[in-house]
Amino acid sequence: MSTLVVEELDDRVVVTLRRPEARNAINAAMIGELHEVCASLEERPRLLLLTGGGGTFAAGADIGELRRRGREQALQGINSRLFDRIARLPLPTVAAVDGYALGGGAELAYACDIRLASPSAVFGNPEPGLGILAAAGACWRLRELAGASVAKQVLLAGRRLDADDALRFGLVAEVVPAGDLLKRAHAVLDRMARSGQLALRLTKLVADGGGHPLTDDLAQAILFESDEKAQRMDAFLAGGRS
Repeated sequence: MSTLVVEELDDRVVVTLRRPEARNAINAAMIGELHEVCASLEERPRLLLLTGGGGTFAAGADIGELRRRGREQALQGINSRLFDRIARLPLPTVAAVDGYALGGGAELAYACDIRLASPSAVFGNPEPGLGILAAAGACWRLRELAGASVAKQVLLAGRRLDADDALRFGLVAEVVPAGDLLKRAHAVLDRMARSGQLALRLTKLVADGGGHPLTDDLAQAILFESDEKAQRMDAFLAGGRS
């Protein structure tokens, strides 16, 4: 791949954005390659760790490409369809954010289930300054993640959230020294990987669906009949660890 470094492990895939000449700005080639990653994870569900190379997560979308897009491209939702696909991946996703996550880069991070940040991380959506809006999820995902007031400060007033802000508002789970960021992200994934995969998958599906007692009951009914449930509970009752 020309814009990504992809490392495939048994239980996870690690994807590093790699466009150093453009501070990892998201262009059409990167979008296509991320769709390939999604297709692989849909066919064989695994955890996903998403990060950026060279001390930057992603400094936005490729402005040169955006300048050439018109109404038809906007209606295609080129970036939003990808980010929605990432958000709907079967198993959890973690974004390890070092440096700038701006514009489309911020929206990519927002689409992940959990975000970790280095002290130099900066989140922002400066799209209105370019005469457009943050149309790939920020207008509603950021509101869900950090609340309406914070979202409007970012989206309307151009506020950028540094790592401390992001932690205080719940946008990121932890702030970790840059040298330990990937190690810590892997530790989070390790903890997830110790859970039952089907239980993890259904929990994400139910949580993302907004919750409903019937949905909870149906998902639990599937899990109650699974071999893994019986094996894990037997191990627990026998004094082992699940």
